[in-house]
Amino acid sequence: MSATPSSPQGNSPESSDVLRERLKKTTAAYSRFVQREFLNLLGIEDIRKVELGQQVERKMTVLFCDIRNFTALSETMSPQENFNFLNSYLVQMEPVITAHGGFIDKYIGDAIMALFPDSPDEALRCGQAMLRQLDDYNFGRQRAGYRPIKIGIGINTGIVILGTIGGAARMDGTVIGDAVNLAARLERLTKEYRVSILISDYTLYSLDRPQEWSIRFLDRTQVRGKQGSHSVYEVFNSDAPELADAKRRTLKQFEQALACYHVGDATAARARLVDYAAAVPEDTAVHVYLERCNPLAENYGPPRADVAPPWHEMYSYGLSKVDTVHQNLLTDMNALSKALHDNHLEQTGQLLEQIRRAAEADFRIEEDLMRESDYPFLDLHARQHQRFFEYFEELRREIASGEEDRIYLLFRIKRYFSGWLVNHIVSADRHFGHFRRSQGASGNAA
Repeated sequence: MSATPSSPQGNSPESSDVLRERLKKTTAAYSRFVQREFLNLLGIEDIRKVELGQQVERKMTVLFCDIRNFTALSETMSPQENFNFLNSYLVQMEPVITAHGGFIDKYIGDAIMALFPDSPDEALRCGQAMLRQLDDYNFGRQRAGYRPIKIGIGINTGIVILGTIGGAARMDGTVIGDAVNLAARLERLTKEYRVSILISDYTLYSLDRPQEWSIRFLDRTQVRGKQGSHSVYEVFNSDAPELADAKRRTLKQFEQALACYHVGDATAARARLVDYAAAVPEDTAVHVYLERCNPLAENYGPPRADVAPPWHEMYSYGLSKVDTVHQNLLTDMNALSKALHDNHLEQTGQLLEQIRRAAEADFRIEEDLMRESDYPFLDLHARQHQRFFEYFEELRREIASGEEDRIYLLFRIKRYFSGWLVNHIVSADRHFGHFRRSQGASGNAA
């Protein structure tokens, strides 16, 4: 008796349908671990074509979000309760991020790192929406007998590298760059000030509609291992209406107090902070600064007049005609600070005009070079130039109006003029310098 040969399953239409369905489900399962958006940014359509070391540079807004006091909270729960709690929270936040054009790059314990490829404004709107979603989530927790939780959000905009790292047996998609480190630093600072959302000056300068947001300067911070310090801004649209209104009304009063602190005048800073705290006692940031004032008085001498940084060789761009303009700009900015400090107001008009002309010439040279080089981040760079002139005109009007608070003006000059210039040189300009050298362009053009 001979056996009847069986037909190969792979030749049947039913088998092909089963294989296609299985492949579809497998691809869907993988996409829960590797975001399609991440692969799309790398130009990869099929996950099977992912290779180690693939990478691309992109302008990106990075959002870090973290639960306050999670360690203490988790110690009161069993391992199973910890996972249940985290998943119940994270499942609330993922759709909010997706709805605002972002995607989650990774979960880091109770933290979320999300990326927004298109719009920093959408990242801020996402942050606001996350806080509203948290209110709904906390309402459910309280009804179930659990304590409400708080979160902090840090947002920064810049150029990052997306790519794949790892080894032969295990690889991962990741995002690296100074923009990521600063976003994480901002999120950590929300704990110190007990505020909900902090953004960098880079994000502030990149916003399409800055007038849509209630924003105030909060501090200067430094990222470990990096040159220069960065201005930190609070976005307080999501505060209780009464507190948000009070912060808007007292914006200048608050900044005047902080200016005294940042130039080392502890006595004036403390007096102004006490007055501000009496006007807005619910503002947590003022109490943080009041606590800082005692060690400030012990460690500092008289208020510092030299609030603007001198030129340093590390600021060199590598292109002589640009470096010369940068050095002259910083010299004029320092001269402007000195003229205000010494009450030589008759000199300010000429110095401001010199700064304006030099900045226009410098920015024109840079943007022309970027066009010639097909630099992919020209729009981001030009936006920062545009923001400089907006703040320049704002400060020029204040000086012309006879603003009498010199410390306030000196600090604003450092923040919006010299501080901006140094950060711009060591970040945006330096990136373009690296790009030109990678394209084989000479760095010593006259």
